[in-house]
Amino acid sequence: MELHSILFLAVLAVSIAFFVKNALRLVSYLRVAKPESRGGRISERLKNVLVIAFGQSKLLREPLAGVMHFFIFWGFVILLLAILEAIGEGISHGFSLSFLGPLYPVLLVVQEVIAFLVVLSVIVALARRYITKPARLDVSGHARMDATIILVIILLIMMSMFMQNAAAIASDGDQNAGARFLSSALAPVFSGDPPLRIEFWFYTFWLIHIVLVLGFMNYLPYSKHLHILTSIPNVYLAKLSPRGKLSALNLQDETATKFGVSDVEDLTWKQLLDGYTCTECGRCTAACPAAATGKPLSPKKIIVDIRQRTMEKAPLLAGPAPQESPLLAKHLIDNYITEDELWACTTCMACVQECPVMIEHVDAIVDMRRYLVLNESRFPRELQATFQNLEKNYTPWAFSHSTRADWAEGMSIPRIGDAPDASILFWAGCAGSYDARYRKVTQAFAKLMKLAGIKFAILGSEEKCNGDPARRAGNEYLAQTLMMENIGTLNGHNVKKIVTTCPHCFNIFRNEYPQLGGTYEVVHHTEFIMDLIDSGKLRLTKEKRETITYHDSCYLGRYNEVYDEPRNAIGAIPGVTTVEMNRSRDKGFCCGAGGARMFMEETEGKRINIERTEEALSLNPDTIGTACPFCMTMMTDGVKAKEAAEKVRVKDIAELVLEAIEM
Repeated sequence: MELHSILFLAVLAVSIAFFVKNALRLVSYLRVAKPESRGGRISERLKNVLVIAFGQSKLLREPLAGVMHFFIFWGFVILLLAILEAIGEGISHGFSLSFLGPLYPVLLVVQEVIAFLVVLSVIVALARRYITKPARLDVSGHARMDATIILVIILLIMMSMFMQNAAAIASDGDQNAGARFLSSALAPVFSGDPPLRIEFWFYTFWLIHIVLVLGFMNYLPYSKHLHILTSIPNVYLAKLSPRGKLSALNLQDETATKFGVSDVEDLTWKQLLDGYTCTECGRCTAACPAAATGKPLSPKKIIVDIRQRTMEKAPLLAGPAPQESPLLAKHLIDNYITEDELWACTTCMACVQECPVMIEHVDAIVDMRRYLVLNESRFPRELQATFQNLEKNYTPWAFSHSTRADWAEGMSIPRIGDAPDASILFWAGCAGSYDARYRKVTQAFAKLMKLAGIKFAILGSEEKCNGDPARRAGNEYLAQTLMMENIGTLNGHNVKKIVTTCPHCFNIFRNEYPQLGGTYEVVHHTEFIMDLIDSGKLRLTKEKRETITYHDSCYLGRYNEVYDEPRNAIGAIPGVTTVEMNRSRDKGFCCGAGGARMFMEETEGKRINIERTEEALSLNPDTIGTACPFCMTMMTDGVKAKEAAEKVRVKDIAELVLEAIEM
């Protein structure tokens, strides 16, 4: 073996060893976190990798940026073979993949096209960072420089490859010049040069190419572009349970010294991997209703802070014994992430929906809320009354528990204990039982079921808050207490099927009650209504000449992917014209009430419900349709604040359908 080949192999071995050392270092940091099971359901995980990681489906939700990133990503995947060929050239002069036979020229053509598209994509990416400067991108400081370094290295890798190939073609040493049509176009640059000089340029560009590739590989573990290495594993390991399903704390763990998350060692290894994987693209923050209305929350910052704290503290914890350091006295909460950031979150899941690498922001935020509430009793003062009411009245408000079923007076609706033939339990929920406006929705839906001949019953005063506000606010102890009491009641009555008008009830019963032994068939009232219409049990014959826009509930839509049924129910009303807001379906904009924000004041920035109401009113509708008590309250307040109450109504799907039935 020639000397240059031996030297190259030595450099290659050192580069790979250094990369492996850094990779193992990052893996060791994950071990300081809590364990979490993310195995099983391999076919679903592989599908996610194919669709989201390789298909770039989430990135393509933004066409320009998505296409740009698509070509850069696939450029790397496809050009790996070109890099392997260049490495082979360093080991053995004249090495190529020509043994692939007729596939080789095809591969070369594809490589040429892809490399050209990568060059264009990098130029567009640099232009976006330095000229158009989209608001969601961090266009200043270290992040900007890091992105620039990565993009320039990619550009130089492509250009050195083209010039290396061009030199080979100019020396008549490439029998596949026709396939390398772009490189061939650059070959005249070397015309007139003697063979030795062309060979010198060939090896110069080859060396530049190899040094850049190896340098790029070893720069990644220190860069925010670490996601190039971790994004595919992170997508594979993403949560497969319903998007908004929170984990249950083991409150009976007598060895636990604290609950929730105050620092990185309290997070799970997957949450630390989320930190590694953040691309800092800003899609999460751009979609966040709190960020959009001037609140102190940036979901991107939360994840970046987790990564920064991991890189700072994990090396101290990863050894046999924690090393002494002032850094150990700091905490993720307060020193990196403030209380105001955590309490601004509406848990709408827009950040999770938009993240191209499947990061789970909301779970981390709620885990930190749990620490604040359960360990330090630090929470917004308004929640004090909410928690007390939940404990004493089993509702977030100061209403008497004995009046919970007053909404049903005079409607001849049986209690579950008196209706053994009732196949369905109608869960009215707290808002449906106490809120003066939403009680009309509860009554409207009950009338629809009676008109359809459905045998149903209610719990009456046996019904208690489902626990969702307490759980999202971090009070897991209170949440589990309410959940267990409800499970005892439901199981005591042998309930099998629940229908509810509240998406928050719908979500927690469907996705989280099974954690504690409460497994039921759960249906949202919009789904139930649409089934009644499709089966002919409800006939909508009264024409309504009005324009309706529908506002998606986050807990119904993004949490549980119920988008069509509410719209189909509206569309079944004769004479109705429907219009969609720009931010709708899985891009819907939150009303501002989720995550227990319904029970907290909104003092910073613009009110989220005003932002959403303005979007709805811009369509000049006669009615804003809703399917959630919280959404109805927030949109109604927004319409009043915009002085549009005399022109625009806010109606639930049940009310709209009932109005369309001849009585």
